[in-house]
Order: sequence, then structure tokens, then C-alpha cells
Amino acid sequence: MRSRRALRPRPAGQRGRARPGPQRRAGRTRPFPRCPGGGGGAKGAGGSAAPAGRCGCGAKGVRGSARREMRLRHGRLLAGLCLGATFPLLWFAAWQGSRGNDLDTYESQFLELRQRLLYVEKENKRRSHELSSALDEIRRIVATRANLTTNLTDDMKLKIVNLPRKLPMHLTNMHYYLPHLREYEDGIFPNVIFGQQRTGVSLVMGIPTVKREKKNYLISTLHSLLQGLSEEQEKDCVIIIFVAEVNTDYVKSVAESVKTSFPREIQSGVLEVISPPASYYPDLSNLKKTFGDSEDRVRWRTKQNLDYSFLMLYAQPKGTLYLQLEDDIIAKPDYIASIKSFAAQQSQDWMVLEFSQLGFIGKLFKSEDLPLILEFFLMFYKDKPVDWLIDHLLWVKVCNPEKDATHCEQEKSKIRIRAKPSLFQHMGIHSSLAGKIQNLKDKDFGKNVLHKAHKNPPAKVDTSLRIYQQYTLEKIYKGEDCFWASAPVAGDYIRFTFLNPLKVEKYFFRSGNMEHPGDKLFNTTVEVLPADEMQGKELVDTGNKFNYPATKDGYLKIGAFENGIAEGSINQSIGRIKAIRLSISSDSPVWAILSEVLIKTSEN
Repeated sequence: MRSRRALRPRPAGQRGRARPGPQRRAGRTRPFPRCPGGGGGAKGAGGSAAPAGRCGCGAKGVRGSARREMRLRHGRLLAGLCLGATFPLLWFAAWQGSRGNDLDTYESQFLELRQRLLYVEKENKRRSHELSSALDEIRRIVATRANLTTNLTDDMKLKIVNLPRKLPMHLTNMHYYLPHLREYEDGIFPNVIFGQQRTGVSLVMGIPTVKREKKNYLISTLHSLLQGLSEEQEKDCVIIIFVAEVNTDYVKSVAESVKTSFPREIQSGVLEVISPPASYYPDLSNLKKTFGDSEDRVRWRTKQNLDYSFLMLYAQPKGTLYLQLEDDIIAKPDYIASIKSFAAQQSQDWMVLEFSQLGFIGKLFKSEDLPLILEFFLMFYKDKPVDWLIDHLLWVKVCNPEKDATHCEQEKSKIRIRAKPSLFQHMGIHSSLAGKIQNLKDKDFGKNVLHKAHKNPPAKVDTSLRIYQQYTLEKIYKGEDCFWASAPVAGDYIRFTFLNPLKVEKYFFRSGNMEHPGDKLFNTTVEVLPADEMQGKELVDTGNKFNYPATKDGYLKIGAFENGIAEGSINQSIGRIKAIRLSISSDSPVWAILSEVLIKTSEN
């Protein structure tokens, strides 16, 4: 029988908590949950009361416990899934962060590079503007000097104009290589002796010339270059003769010689003559001897580099292409057309086109490349000859130091292109270096064409000139060879008498040839003898619209030789012609060559 104490209700705060009995303390059994109703349990079979946790609501408790267990499992599964999903996201985020850092680095470098390029572009524009301003200043000063020196007196009194000049250009780099120019700011401005300041041409040709001990070949070289140029070609080129001497008397003599031989070309502007101021050249007395060269040879080649640089500087703004020549060469006929045709066939990547395999003869450059080239020359003008410097410049441009010489030559051949056959041949024997004899010949030049053949009408030919060896007048008239005779004197003649009187439409006579361009006819007139003497007299009457001067023996003077060539059409009012005569009116200092004779009639 239970005691009252056992049956007495528990305080509210102690409800639901089972009093630990001896069995609980001993077995540490988990207390059963109390029924929601709060009452005691039913008696069991043995008559004892069941524990509160095993009351009629026990099934619900079990189900609730199961649900809680299921929730726990689902929570653990969900947590696992979340962790599983989070790991790759964290890894991807970390990877993206790393990649983002690289991108930030690249972007930073790109922005830095862009800033540098913008700075370089800005600097390039500034220097380009300075160069343009400088070239304009040079052109203005040179034009002023030209106006003051073009109309010189007969004694060729050169006027060295003292103009205030500065160097407002980026060519102040020249002061690093030629520091003495800091004291002589006008040292790069030429003395323009003759010239019309022609610009905007396709081709500029530069010819440096210096004093030689033996023979000077300049006039013969100019004859070869100018011979046969068409009117269009003459208007689209300029030849600059750079007298690379500071001796005023010598410069005068060369300029006078050019003016006497080529007055029309000087007047038209196709020929210019310039010289350097004495202040341009540095002291060349203490140069280091290299490559086993003598002191004189080192000085000669050093000055030569300075001469090329000065000439290029003056020529650069005048045209599109610049052709470097020497003063002792001959040129093939129609060389300008050949040069332009070959240049047009190349890509824009070339730097040098070579029209001769010798030295610095016949080298063609783009004018836009000349500032780079002349600056390279000035950097090393004391060290090596000019043809070596060009080769080194090409090496710097295209050769890979990690590859062999064969590869380097292949790369250089892409920007230095050789034209064959050569258009220019070296003809000088006595070098500008005192005592040096050089018989250099370009094997690719081929055989010189010394005459041009035409089919002329039957005629008897005769001359008062003294014929040289086998070079007879009959051979040039038939187109077999040239005619060559010793120096003519006043009164000498060359005559072509037709077997039957002919109506002649035009004539063409060329004197001199490639090997002897100076052997030309000077002060020589072209005369015709009309078959009808009465008609001939009418043509010389005063007031006649033709007004041909007549000779005592009935010939009419219809033309004259100019620069070695006589050509023209014959007015048909003259009627049929018995003969054509070339009459020489003054003594000549040189021999005479006829290399081409053309007499065109209605029959041929």
C-alpha cells in the first residue's frame, strides 16, 4: 500500500520530472516521457502501475521521435549538400580571383604601354614639325642665296652671303657627331652658285666632285647623263653638282666650266651647282688609322662620308627618289625610264636599289629614308668607308644575331635589290685620292652601244675632217659604226649628197657617244641645198616668212647643234633637196664623233 506522501500531488515546478528511484540511479535508465494527460498509467497484469512514459499516448511519442530523427537526417544531408556545393564555388571564386589579378596586371601593363606609345607619337609629331620648319627655313635661306648668286659676273665672283641663321630643327643631333658646328650654325647651309631651286621632282641625282691631280671627268659625266633626255624627263629631275672643296678659285672654275658647257640646263633648273661652307668640315688632321689604311686614305674616306651626308641633306626635300652617282661615270641610254620602271616593280619595303655593282655608284634611295641614312653616316664617318656603312645599316635593320651569315644575307637582299644589267659604268682611271689608279669596271654593264643605226636614203658622203682609223662617215650613214675624226677647225664640213633630189621631212644628228660623251660638235649649223635654185632664192628674200639665212654657195641654214644634238623638221616649201651639210664655224678643243644620223623622207 502506497503512502500518502507518494500519492500527494507534486508542486507545479516539479511536474513532468520523475523522481529518481533506486532503479534509475542504479541502471541510469532514460526517463520515459510523460503523457500529455498528466495521469498515472493503467495497471499491468501483475497489478503494478506502468511508468508514465508508457501510457496510452506512447505511440505518438515514438512517431514524433522518428520524425525528429528524420529531420535530423535530412538536416545532415542538406548540410552535406551545401558544403559540397560550396567547395567548388569557393574554388572557382579563388580561381577567378587569381585570374582577375593576372588580368589586372595585364591591363596595367597595357595601359602603361599605351601611355608610352601616346608619348612617342606626340614626340614624333613634335619632331616632325620641327624638321618641317627647319626644311622650310633651309629652302628660304637657300632661295635667298640663289637669288643673290644666280646672276654672277663673268669672272664668277662668288658672294658668300652673311645671313643670320640658326638650326631650329632636330638636326641638332648633328652637333653630337660634329660638335664644332655648335660654334658655326651656318655650317650646313650650302653656297648655291647656280640653281633655280627646283623641287617636287621624281628623281634627284647627286654628284660630288673634288679636285683631281690628273684628269677631271665631270663634264663628260654630265654629257652622258643629259644626252637623250626627253623634255618631260628633264622637267621631272634635277642634277646637283656638289663641288666638295673650300678653295674659292677651284669652285669658281668648276662652276664656270659647267655653265659654259650647259647654259640651257643651268637656266632651266635641271642642273644646280653648290659648294660647302668652310666651317662644315671638322679638323681631319688627327684621325685614327684603321684597317691598315694610310693617314691620307683615312682622311680621304672620312671626308667622302661627310660629302655624301652634306649632299643628301640638301637633296632630301627636293624629290621622291635620290640617286647617288659619281663624277666619273657614263650612263646607258634611257636610264631614267629604266630606273623608274624597276622601282615601280618593287614592294614598298626596299631601302636600296642598286644600278651598279661598284662602290657607291648608282645607288637609289627613297628621299624619306635619307635622314636616317645620313645620320648613320655621321655616327661612324671616321670609322669605315661609305659602302661598308651602308652594309652595316642594312645589318642593323634586318639581321638576327642569333642566326648565321647566310640568313643575314638573305634578309638584306630583300631590302637591297640589285638591278641587272647595270645602268652606270665607271670610266675614270685617276682616283680623287692622290696617286691612286683604279681600272674598276662593272661586268654587268655589258657592251657599250656606241652608235644607233637608221635606214637612210642613197647618198654620197664626204667630209673635210681627218678621219680616225676605220671610223668612216660611210659607216655611220649606213648604221655600221660611228664616225670619228680629229678636232675640227673653222670651215670644216660633213656633207650628204643625195643621188636624186628628195623631199626630206625631218633630220636628226647626234654627236658623242657613251665612251666619249664629250666628243661633240660645237658651233655647227645644219644646211640644205634646194634642188630648185630659183625657189631657194625666194626663200631668202627680205620679208619672207621663213627668212632662212643663206650661204654664198646657195645653202640655207635651217638648224644648229645644241648640246651635241641637231634635230628638226624641214618646211616642205623648200621643195626637193640635193644635199644636207653640217658646217663647223669655229675651232674645237675636242675630237668629234657622229653616233647617229637619221634623214627621213616621204619615201623611207
